Amino acid sequence: MALDISESRLDELLDALVEQGWYEWPDAIDHDLCQTLLAEVSDYEEEGELQRAGIGRGDDHQLNQTVRRDKIRWLDGSTEAQILYLQQMAELQYQLNRALFLGLFEYECHFALYNQGDFYKKHLDSFRGRANRMITTVLYLNPDWQPQWGGELVLYAEDTDRKIALIAPEMGKLAIFMSEQIPHEVLVTQQPRVSIAGWFRCNNSIAGLIDPAI
Repeated sequence: MALDISESRLDELLDALVEQGWYEWPDAIDHDLCQTLLAEVSDYEEEGELQRAGIGRGDDHQLNQTVRRDKIRWLDGSTEAQILYLQQMAELQYQLNRALFLGLFEYECHFALYNQGDFYKKHLDSFRGRANRMITTVLYLNPDWQPQWGGELVLYAEDTDRKIALIAPEMGKLAIFMSEQIPHEVLVTQQPRVSIAGWFRCNNSIAGLIDPAI
């Protein structure tokens, strides 16, 4: 099951990333695959295999439920559905590298479950100059999502509180944005909300060659 990315779709995606730093792609991923991935999260939740997510990395990692309340599990390619999804992200990585010369060399991602009342306050996925996470992806796994349920992803203009996008977490939709450039938050959800948050990482050896304004 290959990523269905036509030349016109790719051009639209690339133009959006260069010009505004983000892109919203409805029905990017096949709904049957999304349903299978959603079922995996339900199984993990029932088996107690989701972990409370923290903030920060390494020595700075901490749990802070005033900032973030989701539960996560990293994808490891241990199921056919995970392999298929990771293959599609590898194709996206290839296309981004071919067109934008970003030097993306690795992709990491985790399931994220937000139960009723959960949220994630405004934050950046990467800080300028660290050249680790370059592009963020978020795939939504929620069938028949209703506006009154909340849980939207809010994107902000760089270094401001101006909202530039409000993205509903609808099944199959892929949100893509520049990790160092776009602050974002997840609004309080009124229903269980599942996604796969992922990051294309940069090869640090060529990080200094990359224009940070892309």
